[in-house]
Amino acid sequence: MGYRILETDDIPAYLRERGHWDDLDDIAVREVSDGNVNRVFLASNAAGTRSLALKQALPWVRVAGPSWPLSPDRANAEARAYEQLARVAPDEIPAIHGYDPENYALVMEDLSDLEVLRTLLNEGASYGPHTSVQIGRLVARLAFSTSDFGMPSAERKALVAASVNPELCKITEDVVLSEPYIEHEHNHWHEGVADLAAAFRSDSPLRTEVADLRHVFMTSAQALLHGDLHSGSVMVGTREGAPVVRVFDPEFSFVGPIGFDLGLYWANALVSEERARALGRLTDHADQLRLSWEAFETEFRRLWPTRVDTFFDDAYLDRFLGRVWTDSLGFAGTEIVRRIIGFAHLTDLTTLDDPVEASRRALLTGRELIVRRAELATPDDVRAVVATDRRRGC
Repeated sequence: MGYRILETDDIPAYLRERGHWDDLDDIAVREVSDGNVNRVFLASNAAGTRSLALKQALPWVRVAGPSWPLSPDRANAEARAYEQLARVAPDEIPAIHGYDPENYALVMEDLSDLEVLRTLLNEGASYGPHTSVQIGRLVARLAFSTSDFGMPSAERKALVAASVNPELCKITEDVVLSEPYIEHEHNHWHEGVADLAAAFRSDSPLRTEVADLRHVFMTSAQALLHGDLHSGSVMVGTREGAPVVRVFDPEFSFVGPIGFDLGLYWANALVSEERARALGRLTDHADQLRLSWEAFETEFRRLWPTRVDTFFDDAYLDRFLGRVWTDSLGFAGTEIVRRIIGFAHLTDLTTLDDPVEASRRALLTGRELIVRRAELATPDDVRAVVATDRRRGC
């Protein structure tokens, strides 16, 4: 039949065709699309005992329509990422029931009993003791298992070739790693940070360091990434009294620098900290970079003895992890900057009655993470940077 864009009324028959649903008289479907680029539907029975989610990639950016074309091939990247994640972190992703490459549609576990992490944080919740630890472990397991340390050379090269994701990588190269530092129609900002936006565009040391990070992003094929790992792509909650963390939406997945996934997560944690501080309800936000890094490093070191190429010794592991740490800090800084003066802003800040002070503090922290990343050796060093930017009074 070829690719067809599914509408709400199409979903029952589609699920039946694909073998996911039998009784078409006992199915209700609603669209719950919330992200920028895809459509998502939930199907459930009247008793509420069965439900599925269906996600379809459109041939354009959903929020812009056909005026912004975007290949639906990104769904292939997402399906590949879930396949790899299911092998190493099955309890931290939604269960995938099937992928239809002809229609770029994934049928998966319904996570609507959970909440998006960013939503909860914006409402004043804490991270809790489990979320960042599980994120750190997931990144370590995915990174190690798809790196040259954890995968035979021939399989790795096949994975690199299969995981090329040029269109979405180009979006990241532009929106995150260049546009905020030049005059560009995508950029916008609150008038209260206009001076910092202008200063960043003329800041030669900053632009040079961002160029370096951009080149690392473009050329460092270390491991398979989620590619868009932030608080909006994590769902949390409880099931049967136990904490649940689920990572979703890995459509930006490709083989790249490990520090990019960690950096995006850290950036969002640092911005959520500024929001909580602005509202006077800071809880455990300041601990998340440390918790996720310690979990990542511990898990990566635990897996190290299983490496397939034993030429790499323990001394090299220390050097490698040092590079991942430094890259992560830099990418965290670029994500903070682009979320305040670039294309897509964070509701963590935009929903504040007065976002200026928190935004300025975050921007200054972002710049320091980028230009001083080689100097900052520990999470305590990062905390000192954040504290210094806060004392400046912005």
